[in-house]
Amino acid sequence: MLFPKKVKFRKSHTMRRNVKRAMVASRGATLAFGSHGLKAVTHARVRSNQIESARKVIARSLGKTGKSWIRIFPDKPYTKKPPEVKLGKGKGDLEGYEVEVWPGRILFEVDGVDAKLASTALISASKKLPLKAKVVSRTH
Repeated sequence: MLFPKKVKFRKSHTMRRNVKRAMVASRGATLAFGSHGLKAVTHARVRSNQIESARKVIARSLGKTGKSWIRIFPDKPYTKKPPEVKLGKGKGDLEGYEVEVWPGRILFEVDGVDAKLASTALISASKKLPLKAKVVSRTH
């Protein structure tokens, strides 16, 4: 699973969720490496184990012929309190790492395979993620 080697602060603040305006990704919104990509349509916090699960699906689908790229990295820590613990007594312990994904962000890219195989691999990978995504391709 992906996680940073070192973080400046062990626990991070939670962003506000009552944002009225629709935020969209300003960086990482175009294909950079591959010919086909998986683009986020909705906002979500994607955890490192979900990224790894989607990566395994893509690698299994492509086989040895294709190449894939992961365009997101989980660098934000999230915490969780143990079950049946009363309120108070501070913030919970570190549970793992996640990345905030906004609509328009490219999550995965693939290359070296035909369009049908690439789209089926990316669609099956999108089912492992907690957001809606669509397959995009490069226009030559």
